[in-house]
Amino acid sequence: MMALAHWNPIRDAASLREAMDRLFEEQRFRSTLDWERDQSPRAWRLPVDVYSTPEEIVIQAAVAGLKPEDVEITLEGDTLTIRGQLPHNLENVDYYFHELPTGRFVRVLSLNVATDADRAEARFEDGLLTLTIPKAAAARPRQIQVRTG
Repeated sequence: MMALAHWNPIRDAASLREAMDRLFEEQRFRSTLDWERDQSPRAWRLPVDVYSTPEEIVIQAAVAGLKPEDVEITLEGDTLTIRGQLPHNLENVDYYFHELPTGRFVRVLSLNVATDADRAEARFEDGLLTLTIPKAAAARPRQIQVRTG
């Protein structure tokens, strides 16, 4: 004999939420272990701020603990790649918290605007990498005068 079960959407939504929470927690934990053991060939994605002015594109990334020679920046066409490696964890210590990223990082951005790569500049200041890429003259906004008659 078959019994009918009463459908409870709140119960079903709660169990789905719990399952998703477990999935994300397991993945985060697995990724953290991979980074700590350096068994993963994957690099983590460097967070950046990108903004544009009429003359240039500016990219900023926090890379505290690195020297300028520890970062590789490549601009090929409209694709910008930033690579590097942050120092690994300390050995023979028990971390209470371990939230700072370590290991290899990479960030690939498609700028989608013509740039003047020959005039691009990168600066380090107080752990902040600032990359300034001038826009090509053709990509800059131009004011067009309206004439009468």
